[in-house]
Amino acid sequence: MGMKVNSAAAQAPEYSVKKKRQWKMPHVYVVLFIMMILGVILTYIVPSGSYQREATPSGAQIVVPGTFEFTTDVKISFFDFFAAIPNGLVQAGPIIFGGLMMGGLVAVLEQTGLLPIGMRKITVPLKSKTILLIPILMIPIAIFTNITGALEMALIYIPIIVPLTVRMGFDRFTGVALVLISSTAGFSTAITAPATVGLAQQITELPLYSGALYRAIIFVVLTSIGILFVWRYARKVQQNPEYSYVYGDGIDQQFLSNEADNKFVKATVRQKWAFVVLGLGFVVMLYGLLVWKWYFIELGGWYAFLGIAVGLICGMTPSKVAEVFHEGFKSMLLGALLIGIARSISIILESGQILDTIVYGITEVVGAMPSQLTAVVMLIFQGLFNFLVGSGSGQAMITMPVMSGLADILGVTRQTAVLAFQFGDGFTNMIYPTGAILAFLSIAHIPYGKWLRFFIPLFTTWLILCAIFIVIAQFMNWGAGLQ
Repeated sequence: MGMKVNSAAAQAPEYSVKKKRQWKMPHVYVVLFIMMILGVILTYIVPSGSYQREATPSGAQIVVPGTFEFTTDVKISFFDFFAAIPNGLVQAGPIIFGGLMMGGLVAVLEQTGLLPIGMRKITVPLKSKTILLIPILMIPIAIFTNITGALEMALIYIPIIVPLTVRMGFDRFTGVALVLISSTAGFSTAITAPATVGLAQQITELPLYSGALYRAIIFVVLTSIGILFVWRYARKVQQNPEYSYVYGDGIDQQFLSNEADNKFVKATVRQKWAFVVLGLGFVVMLYGLLVWKWYFIELGGWYAFLGIAVGLICGMTPSKVAEVFHEGFKSMLLGALLIGIARSISIILESGQILDTIVYGITEVVGAMPSQLTAVVMLIFQGLFNFLVGSGSGQAMITMPVMSGLADILGVTRQTAVLAFQFGDGFTNMIYPTGAILAFLSIAHIPYGKWLRFFIPLFTTWLILCAIFIVIAQFMNWGAGLQ
């Protein structure tokens, strides 16, 4: 006898429970596109204006204080808007090229086994003290960036260091954090960076790289705090992987894909020769950066040479080298393109001729502040203005001539005004989507929202300390004898 089914139950209506949709961060292209639209809207709100410019001995066009005039409003058209994207890519061409070539070189190092062997040489001695990797890597990165001001080099460090941190038992977030925080600490307190502190001091007519001792003290303090911040996070992840901001997404393992089979246990003769060439190439690169003033065009060409040379030495055919480079290009493409697209936002604001108007308006506000607060307000202004102009040298050429004159009137030393520019231009690079931060994060597939949750506490601590250092500088009349 068959089982009877209750007809009423069988015909009972089914109710589907609607799941509450969770907000998801849009794709980074969408974020930047929205920022471009907001930039266009701003050109319809803020009146156009401009300062007169004059050329420095090096050819840089800097603002002439006291020459601001409102001009006929310039509105960004539909075609101007979309033309800003390729124009941004063209302006960022050197960085894009250098990033792509670095991706090709890293891919060759992985494919030939040099990268896994090199990682093993580092990880084995630190096997029982893996946490020491944090200061071992962060200190030289911070010092190098402090000297050169090459913040964009993070685009090169990340694809090399992230696999190392994952292999050492941390997560890829740790690798990105140690690179970006050490680079930012070095860049924001730079002692000899030509494109930021060097240019700002030239504009304000201060001796080149003067005030180095005070900047060095600030560098040590802020870098030490950054190292402790990353150390604390890395230790927690090591003890409990669930603490990771990227726990369970499965992406960390992608950075170990070429190491899992333990294929390269001992270096072959070819690989040893390739290591020699790579080491000599690194020495040449450092010399080029520090002496020949190489930038991404020269670096990109050198990475291409090293990648081809290493590939051929390790036995690859020319076609294989080309294929591996192509794969490396794909891994860096998103990050490289984001830098160019972010640059298009500044192009829109420059084309609308509203940047000078914004500078003029803010200097009027700063000039009305009590003299005791002026230097700190300069820091805040520079930090806010960096949202509009991501280039440190560009920001210096626009703001420092005006800030220098304003500092003289309000009793702030020019050296303090330069320090406020450095702080404002430096630390905010790690939070503003109009800069290179999205490109850096995209290399390791780190969500922007999670990065902000991680970084904001350190950013706040740094900002408070920067304000204190600014007040101390003003209190001791720092650099007054050099003006």
